[in-house]
Amino acid sequence: MEFISSRSLLSAVFLLVGLYVAFGNKLPQLNQESPRAASQYVLPNSKITPKILIVSLFSAEADVWYEHLPGTQFGDLQAQAISVPGLSPQYPSVYCTADGGICQITTGMSEINAAATITSVILSGKFDFRKTYFLIAGIAGVNPKQGTLGSVALSQFAVQVALQYEIDPREVPSHWETGYFSFGTEGPAAYPTEFYGTEVFELNGALRDLAAGFASLATLNDTDNAKNYRSKFGSAGEAYYPATLPPSVLKCDVTTSDVFFSGYRLGETFEKVVSTWTSGLGKYCMSAMEDNAVLEVLVRFHVSNLVDYNRAILLRTGSNFDRAPPGVDAVTHLRGEHLNSIQNARANIYLAGIEIVKGILGGWDAVFIQGVPSSNYVGDIWGTLGGFPDFRPSDGLKVIG
Repeated sequence: MEFISSRSLLSAVFLLVGLYVAFGNKLPQLNQESPRAASQYVLPNSKITPKILIVSLFSAEADVWYEHLPGTQFGDLQAQAISVPGLSPQYPSVYCTADGGICQITTGMSEINAAATITSVILSGKFDFRKTYFLIAGIAGVNPKQGTLGSVALSQFAVQVALQYEIDPREVPSHWETGYFSFGTEGPAAYPTEFYGTEVFELNGALRDLAAGFASLATLNDTDNAKNYRSKFGSAGEAYYPATLPPSVLKCDVTTSDVFFSGYRLGETFEKVVSTWTSGLGKYCMSAMEDNAVLEVLVRFHVSNLVDYNRAILLRTGSNFDRAPPGVDAVTHLRGEHLNSIQNARANIYLAGIEIVKGILGGWDAVFIQGVPSSNYVGDIWGTLGGFPDFRPSDGLKVIG
């Protein structure tokens, strides 16, 4: 066995220290995430300026971009892998095309993971996001009164529906339909009089409309399995007719909750919450876990001029119905058949999403570099970004805490 002398070891240490000082802490940082990472590095002081940042929530949503984008004129989405402190241990890198025009990040599921990841990447100093469009693109539960399996929704409102009081429904007054009711109120179906500030976010409606127009150019994926399952809603009545149709592009709104809720009663409850909290402007069609968390981070950093909240786009695709069809009990629906269209939903993230990417990049110089002016209120329930929320009563509200 050969040993390294202490003098040789000391010389090596001094050499490394000397290099560190000479480069001023700018040594290339190798990414250890993938086999090709050894040839990839980013100098800490060289900022990438993405035109689009695709925000995926877990691997199945990210993989469709990795698999299919290399076949387009935009190239390999994993041409660059940039390690960022504070990202999820499962998803420690941001990926970008060779020119840095398109980047992608995976947050990990749930509100906490989403907020931590987006905060970390914005504060990393490795990117300039001031003109970046944030395309939040994931699967979701779909309200069968608004859409069907594989449908694509572009949203103007995101509502954090579980941020309220909850009493076990077996213990509520007999005339209540639910155990959920807003902070500061005496019962269900009332606008909150106390709030935390993340209950409702409104996005740029003009940008949403443009994104929906681009997405409508896509031929969406459909399967026999999805057709068979959605046909079960044929006997549910006229209100559920949208569930029986092929997937399409919709303009409707999303809920945020860490609870993966399912069932008729919860679906009806949160449909009413969305309508109440948006003063009738919002229309619940998709249920998700992360969107309000991401949007809160964007609002905060918009104030510091690190991002432009007006450039946020919210896209969700229906992987499952939020309630069972007639003849299927709620537990069987959730545990046995609830993700019967996940492959459709994954495929349609990309099929609709790539049309949005093409539309933005194709119109960059003419339209998108300067941003899309909004004709509606944009921001949170507090009016943090200026203006008064069009979905909020003018008085009677106070901040909790």
